[in-house]
Amino acid sequence: MIVPKYNKYSMNPLVLMTDFGLKEHFVAVMKGVALTINPEIKIYDLTHLISPFNTWEAALTLNNTIGYWPSSTVFVSVVDPGVGTERRSIITLTKSGHYIVTPDNGILTFIADGGRIEAIRVIDETRHRRPESENYNTFHGRDIYIYTGAKLASGMITYEDVGPLYSGEIVKIGYQKAKFHKGVVQGTIMKIEYPFGNLVTNIPYELMRQIPGLDYNVKLYVEIKEKSKLRYEETLPYVRSYGFAAAQSPLIYIDSSGYTGIAVNKGNFAKQYQIAGGHDWLIKIGMV
Repeated sequence: MIVPKYNKYSMNPLVLMTDFGLKEHFVAVMKGVALTINPEIKIYDLTHLISPFNTWEAALTLNNTIGYWPSSTVFVSVVDPGVGTERRSIITLTKSGHYIVTPDNGILTFIADGGRIEAIRVIDETRHRRPESENYNTFHGRDIYIYTGAKLASGMITYEDVGPLYSGEIVKIGYQKAKFHKGVVQGTIMKIEYPFGNLVTNIPYELMRQIPGLDYNVKLYVEIKEKSKLRYEETLPYVRSYGFAAAQSPLIYIDSSGYTGIAVNKGNFAKQYQIAGGHDWLIKIGMV
């Protein structure tokens, strides 16, 4: 295989996220493809432990990570239950200057909702595909995404070289966006924060402040539903941090990203109360 020369002055970090796990050979194969293109490329692992096929989890993980990396970092996201079908393979340029190589299957949901997409290009697979892989359709992470991402990170191609601009709608996952209505904030339990079992919501501190009379140590009403089924209903203290509640007691707090969380001090809220996260899990919080 003839490999184009890379520009050592244009090398940028290459960050991988997949649902491949750590037991099989898939991640090592992708890294090998990247190093074959450029033996000096810097490859980093975001995670390879996304739950299989879980585009919601992948979208949230990417959204929570990307802003802490330098501009021009190339993220390759391979959580691809539709691999080999007609879904688009794209590279997104964000307004912060990051690149995301991914199938268009909902992984860009939260980045798009935050208004952070600058441009999207569809990968021209006639020019950006691992040689002699045309007859294989179940490992695009190897044959298209890491292959193209490594070339982009190495300065061997420009963003304009990737393929045509795409101006249509991207695939997005539906969910309850955070809102304030009649003294109550509503939103979604986005994820469970492992290993501690804390609930992470999409309700920002700025919205919580709209609750009349909100102050530390006041009691707030909390209601959690899975779709329309009530799963939890209780009054909890709103505190500065975990240690301001008694051990093994549930509490409400603002996490380090500025969003509302529910936890048990020195315990596991999700396990104790059988709560999960995702677009079906809804939460309401208001004064008692």
